Amino acid sequence: MHAKALLAWLCLSSLALQAQDLVRLGNLKFAHYGAVSYMKELAPKYKLKIEERMFAKGIDISPAIVAGEIDASASALDAAAAGRAAGVPIVVVAGFAKGGARIVVGSGSGIKSLKELKGKKVGVARGGAQELLLLAELAQAGLTWSDKPGKDVLVLYLPFADLNQALMAKNIDAMCQSEPYSSQALNKGFGVELMKPYDTPLGEPIRALVITEKLYKERRDVAQRFLLCFVEATKKFIDEPAFAEKYVRESMFKNQITADDYQDAIGNSPFSYDMSLEHAQITVDLMAKYGVGKMANPPKAADWVKLDLLTEAKRQLKIDQPKPAPKAPAKKAKKG
Repeated sequence: MHAKALLAWLCLSSLALQAQDLVRLGNLKFAHYGAVSYMKELAPKYKLKIEERMFAKGIDISPAIVAGEIDASASALDAAAAGRAAGVPIVVVAGFAKGGARIVVGSGSGIKSLKELKGKKVGVARGGAQELLLLAELAQAGLTWSDKPGKDVLVLYLPFADLNQALMAKNIDAMCQSEPYSSQALNKGFGVELMKPYDTPLGEPIRALVITEKLYKERRDVAQRFLLCFVEATKKFIDEPAFAEKYVRESMFKNQITADDYQDAIGNSPFSYDMSLEHAQITVDLMAKYGVGKMANPPKAADWVKLDLLTEAKRQLKIDQPKPAPKAPAKKAKKG
């Protein structure tokens, strides 16, 4: 009898595991990507198994999607747009953080304005929000740039982790850097914030949650549960900031960033849910204007930004739902 019961339990356990739909998630190691990373912990609640794989840059995820190795990803909207323009079959289904960058100059550099970057070396990672933000700001300040000598600003393309080292060693005069690395530069004293680069037509960049067209079109139920998982994870991080900090600092960064680094980073890159067609189109237009992503055929936002799953997930989880209008007090009957 015990053997039969054990066999039955093993069969049920096996069925339960089989019932979990696999979603392979590409992610990046930044503080404001924390809620996306936390999704894998909530996944069983939605009958999902989320396998997370970390990448160095958003544009590195595109080849993995083309190869059929990744079903969903978190990245800068610019990286997603460049991928879509290159034929990567993806759609944007939500936004998960806003802002997330600073232009930082070396301490002791004396640089007080963007115009003072003329004749200087500025570092940035290629293919993400920080690159587009930098170029939009340089253009707005009337400066020219190139990755070769001869223009007002010499732009040096470096990986995120190497930018801080380059600024510390004074190999560059300034950098446009993502969080939490820009906050670390300030807190460790080798960098000074010049500005948060959000005063161009782009405004605050919105990071994009992306899924493959195959997942969106052929596995709608799985895609919807994935969005429900995303919205719940994000709501928890917004509602419980102490929990969010603990998860990011301990689980993602293995205590390599301080509490101050985290607080400063999230202060400049708050968690969110939303994306808009307008913001996506402005992003693509500016990328085309400044040559970011080298897009031969810039995608139209309406063709690849699909927010219906997000809208339904927020409805089911009662996020940002309009409150019913208060009832007018009943009028008292006049006496007499």
